[in-house]
Amino acid sequence: MRTGLLTAATTLLLLGLASLAAAEDNGRLYGTIYTVDGDTFEGMIRWDKNEAHWVDILNGTKELRSNYRNRASERRKYGERRKSIKIFGVKIGESDNDFRWTGSAESGMRFGHIKTMEVIDDDRVLLTLKSGHEVELSDNSTDIGSGIREILLEERDEGEIEFSWDDIEKIEFEDTRGGMESSLGERLYGTLTTRRGDEFTGFVCWDVDELFTSDVIDGNEKRRKRKVKFGTVQSISRYSSSGAQLVLKNGDEMVLRGSNDVDNDNRGIIISDPGFGQVRVQWDEFEELVFKDIPSHVTYDQFDGGRLLKGTVFTEDGDSYKGTIIWDSDEEYTWEIIDGEYRDLEYDIEFGLIKQIEKNSYRSAEVTVWDGRTFRLRGSNDVDEDNKGIIITLADGDEVVVDWDEFEKLELEKP
Repeated sequence: MRTGLLTAATTLLLLGLASLAAAEDNGRLYGTIYTVDGDTFEGMIRWDKNEAHWVDILNGTKELRSNYRNRASERRKYGERRKSIKIFGVKIGESDNDFRWTGSAESGMRFGHIKTMEVIDDDRVLLTLKSGHEVELSDNSTDIGSGIREILLEERDEGEIEFSWDDIEKIEFEDTRGGMESSLGERLYGTLTTRRGDEFTGFVCWDVDELFTSDVIDGNEKRRKRKVKFGTVQSISRYSSSGAQLVLKNGDEMVLRGSNDVDNDNRGIIISDPGFGQVRVQWDEFEELVFKDIPSHVTYDQFDGGRLLKGTVFTEDGDSYKGTIIWDSDEEYTWEIIDGEYRDLEYDIEFGLIKQIEKNSYRSAEVTVWDGRTFRLRGSNDVDEDNKGIIITLADGDEVVVDWDEFEKLELEKP
């Protein structure tokens, strides 16, 4: 009888501890910062003000692999291969055009894929991913380099410590440690509705700046200046091009004006959705944001550091090629991002979450993710006629390059 009671009690205790541990893992960036003068600091990290969770994206620029640049002259577009013939060993009718190769490309990845970050110089970092793959990124935003807006670490005993770019030698990321209470509060989460009726639910970054319940939205209410903590706000709706209406959790309502938080100078509202990546909504398209409790956090162990893209490319002529994929001649891993825009919405979609990419026209494509949602993208060389070609390495090692003119769709294998 005692054994049964002990077993039941032990089971309940273990379940309780597991539930508590899960509750304590709040999805925050966490790691150890090594400084150039030999000090180490461990804790939760807020990066460039607008990244603080594993789902958030580190933006940068990467150099294209030299072997792809140097071998460009050896490759021919799919259409050119179809048109050329051989007579007595001499190729006839082959175009002399090569790809529009450049030395670098915009890149980015969700922080959860990163194992270590080493500062190289004023505007470059070396990232070692969980897979062991190394990626060097330089700045194309304030995420990397001396122009970064803030690197803030919440240390367990010493509180908040702010670092400059020049302070840091290396950062080692790891699972978020439990038992720490953040002075910044909880991460903002909610459902955003656009003026066209689209809905996006996920982690919120307001005005590419405010992330937490302790952050404030400011503006003028009549003749009074107001700074309202996000943790007290139930919803925000667009009142006009120069104002927003706030409904507070206590039922009070107010209209704020005169600040880039609440007018058309707003830099955008970002929703990080674990199911596809993130979307940035401009003020002209914003309708309403309703804050909600976070149903579950995305944890560090849910990211694998990326794998090679694999799938099947279909051409408009009815041919298909299966193998490893390099999209736009530079994205080749599941951690990489396809970007584009549509109607004041700017998308960053992780390749590992994509099921299919289908060309709509020379200027756009439809991207379908594994949960069934489809997004139409344009305005980027990832999804228009400036695409540098889709490279397929077949099982026998041969390479085929399909130009955007001939491309129909790509079906990706699930990672």
